[in-house]
Amino acid sequence: MGRGRYRRSVSDQPCPSLAPTLFTWEFATDPYPAYAWLREHAPVHRTTLPSGIDAWLVTRYADARQALADARLSKNPQRHSESAHARGKVGIPGEQRADLMTHLLNIDPPDHTRLRRLVSKAFTPRRVAAFAPRVRELTDDLIDAFADRKEADLIHEFAFPLPIYAICDLLGVPREDQDDFRDWAATMIRHGGGPRGGVARAVKKIRAYLAELIHRKRAALGNDLMSDLIRASDHGDHLTENEAAAMAFILLFAGFETTVNLIGNGLYALLRHPGQRARLQRALEEGDEELLATGVEELLRYDGPVEMATWRFATEPVTIGGQRIAEGEPVLVVLAAADRDPERFADPDVLDLSRTDNQHLGYGHGIHYCLGAPLARLEAQTALATLLRRIPDLRLAVEPDDLRWRGGLIMRGLRTLPVTWGK
Repeated sequence: MGRGRYRRSVSDQPCPSLAPTLFTWEFATDPYPAYAWLREHAPVHRTTLPSGIDAWLVTRYADARQALADARLSKNPQRHSESAHARGKVGIPGEQRADLMTHLLNIDPPDHTRLRRLVSKAFTPRRVAAFAPRVRELTDDLIDAFADRKEADLIHEFAFPLPIYAICDLLGVPREDQDDFRDWAATMIRHGGGPRGGVARAVKKIRAYLAELIHRKRAALGNDLMSDLIRASDHGDHLTENEAAAMAFILLFAGFETTVNLIGNGLYALLRHPGQRARLQRALEEGDEELLATGVEELLRYDGPVEMATWRFATEPVTIGGQRIAEGEPVLVVLAAADRDPERFADPDVLDLSRTDNQHLGYGHGIHYCLGAPLARLEAQTALATLLRRIPDLRLAVEPDDLRWRGGLIMRGLRTLPVTWGK
């Protein structure tokens, strides 16, 4: 399908005052109508973010895919033309003060290439497959805790603890310390779109713990990712202790909240689409795992866990979608908008678990494609399949309008998901 009905010159675009209001609580509940307007009328749209930073939003699929792979868009916050003004407003609160900036979301090649090569060993198909029994064990243990109660909050009791315990196991955090990690992670999620002080304090605690853990692991290396990072730093692979801590931190931060939202948003979508849920349950009863795999990809596309890709900054004047972006200006690729672009997806606002032509951007594109995507998919498939098999009559315990979404720029997820069954 051509794009003729969409393409406008900048001078032909409607007055910016006609653009929908962004970043309100109403917008957070359902941003998709606003994104449809932007795709149609202002596909590369300059806006002021809640933090006061001005940035460009890229909303069409083709433009988004181009931007995600464009080497002229740096991940390094120091490339921001207003880096002094933006200090503390770009990236994860507290990461700069805690000396945790040198991770994959903030660096470019060649450092990005070096660090990604080292960490990618943890997410090979073989290693992820070997981790599957532990994910199943965690999933069953969490369901056991509420199965007899006939009610639960599937965010706090299921979608949240599963990935945090999984990533702790992967990193090699001892079981007796994992509840501390859960508390710090809860603070980061709870305050992610609000006061930044709480997040910064949690980051400071995580940094102190990681320094201690690196010291303990160096004395007794194990078969875990933190031990692998230490081995790399001790054997000439040019990984400093700060880089090892920063890598562990970003795997914790990016590796759990995306999966929390994937499971939570996915369960909510299935509860709101009983026909699709029934199809999936029938397939699971018949031992057909194919619909589960395509279904998770569709849930990623339909209402994915990452609303916008993390920050990028133009290193030179760049033209995206006919719009010139000046050197140093921030660019945010709106994955949620791109993945509902009717120029790329047929009936994009329809949830179809059997959709096969589904090259969504839910985990990015290019060299910054999400490293932990295989683990997130494993956790989501295991969580959804196990829960639907064990509690097939799940239903929402509140009206959809009573649910609240966490405010924030990058992630998209529910605060709570109360459900009931068997009553």
